Amino acid sequence: MGVTSEQVAAGQAVYTKRTLGAYDFVVLGVSNRFIWKCRTPRLVDHYNRHITPNHLDVGVGTGYFLDHCSMAAPAPRIALMDLNQSTLDFASRRIARYKPEAYLRNVLEPIPLDAAKFDSVGINYLLHCVPSSIESKAAAFDHLKALMNPGAVLFGSTLLHGGVSRNGAAKRLMDFYNKKGIFSNRHDHLDGLKEALGRRFRDVSVEVVGCAALFSARV
Repeated sequence: MGVTSEQVAAGQAVYTKRTLGAYDFVVLGVSNRFIWKCRTPRLVDHYNRHITPNHLDVGVGTGYFLDHCSMAAPAPRIALMDLNQSTLDFASRRIARYKPEAYLRNVLEPIPLDAAKFDSVGINYLLHCVPSSIESKAAAFDHLKALMNPGAVLFGSTLLHGGVSRNGAAKRLMDFYNKKGIFSNRHDHLDGLKEALGRRFRDVSVEVVGCAALFSARV
């Protein structure tokens, strides 16, 4: 069964101007620490280890990680890509000091982009919001790989349903989010993520922290 436009829209529709204002506290402050068991500083460190001065961030949220990570250059090239104009606007304002490029795109489809390719691509907390199985949603990897320079790194994190340890609160909240269409990760398993990355990239690394998988891979 193919992914409908309604399913794609549901995963990002929750990010309105109002919810974005509360996102950092609710998700990055409370949920990461107490429910998903992957504290936000650990994700910032993941960014610090992999981001380059020629970076594309996909599924940008509030722009928190780009705002808090350490940039290796005083004037990096930063591009933002999302299907939601509200998140693009919010994150663009937050990191206005970098004069970011902004692209409204759907990563489940081939991505037209008349711009130079990137040395790093961040895809943080996006896959668990993308509809379908991990095997199908991994098409996003193919589309993003086409935007990457040789040797570039793709990195990010996702909340998994299988192959990780989930406490009772995580199970209940994931079930709730899946019913609402905010998450679509009932069929996302650690082994599936590793296989999808391994088929497309080299130097694949996947680390489990709580029920989050932090990954990196190179073209």
